[in-house]
Order: sequence, then structure tokens, then C-alpha cells
Amino acid sequence: MRKIVLDIETRNTFQEVGSNDPTKLDISLLVIYDYKDKKYSTFTEENFADLWKILEDTDLIIGYNSDYFDIPLLNKYYSGDLLAVGSLDLLTEIRKSLGKAVRLDNIAEATLGVGKSGHGLQAIEWWKAGEIKKIEKYCQQDVKVTKDLYEYAIKNKKMKYKDLLNTVTFDVTTDKWDSGGDVSINYTLPL
Repeated sequence: MRKIVLDIETRNTFQEVGSNDPTKLDISLLVIYDYKDKKYSTFTEENFADLWKILEDTDLIIGYNSDYFDIPLLNKYYSGDLLAVGSLDLLTEIRKSLGKAVRLDNIAEATLGVGKSGHGLQAIEWWKAGEIKKIEKYCQQDVKVTKDLYEYAIKNKKMKYKDLLNTVTFDVTTDKWDSGGDVSINYTLPL
């Protein structure tokens, strides 16, 4: 089974596009971690053709808020349907366990002892200033944190977050996390 961890940074904000629809935003870059070759790769719109080859051979996309944000946004650039690829959205799984959403930074700090290196609005400022390497470094850290959370949860069947006073440990059901689903992607691009 081929798995990738994915995170996207954008060129603009919801406020700038006048909508809370992620597909109205524009991608500055994205980073993936590919379990097949055990490496991080960065993609911009100019090299999405290389990304499509990877995604068309992927069984499971792992992300944080990826079912709402990353996958629909990336799907607007793809002539097929990335929604047909199996996905594991860690935020969705946390909501199932806790009944509420918790920010990636909070989960990562409590579970792994490592937080994010910035926030998405900084990445947009860096884009506007032409500081692409800063965006890439920040996005890669988000992918690493998401990957490490995924692996921690698979191994330990739990995660943690900090509330106002305490660190709270909660169980996560991971037994179906590595199933890519029964749907295969609709290949529409010539390879």
C-alpha cells in the first residue's frame, strides 16, 4: 500500500477570496512525505504533473484537515478526481474520539513534544515577499508533524492534547487507518 502525507500552503486567505470555500484559494506550494521512497518532496503548480504521477499510484493520503481543505483545493488543479483516492484526515479521527476539533499544534505539542514552526498566515506573507524557501521549510515541518502523529497513533492507539490546565490522553481507533478504501482513482491524465 502506497501512503503519502500531504500539506498545502496557499497564496491567499479566505478573507481575500471572500469565501470559506477552500477551492477558491490558490496553492503556493505543497509538500508530501512518500512512504514508498521515504522522502519529502515539494511541488508548485509548475511541477504538478510530477505530483499527479505519485497521487495516481497512491492508496492513502494522510493529512490534518485534509478532507475539508487540502484534498478539495488540490483537486481543483487536477483533471481527474482526487476524492477517489483513500484518505485519512487525522482531524476527522480526533473529532470522532473527542467530539470536538483540536488544532494540530496543540495535539503535536502534547503528543510529540514538538509543535508547528509557524502558522498559515505567515506562509501567505512569505509568498507575497517571495520567500519560497521559508514556506517550504514551514510546510515540510507540518508534514513531518502530521506523519509523526500518524505513526504515534498507529503504535500507541492514543494521542494527547492540552486543555487549560492538563494534558489529556485520549484513545483513537486506528484499526482501519491503513485501508485505502475500495475505490480506485479515475486516471484522466496521459502519462
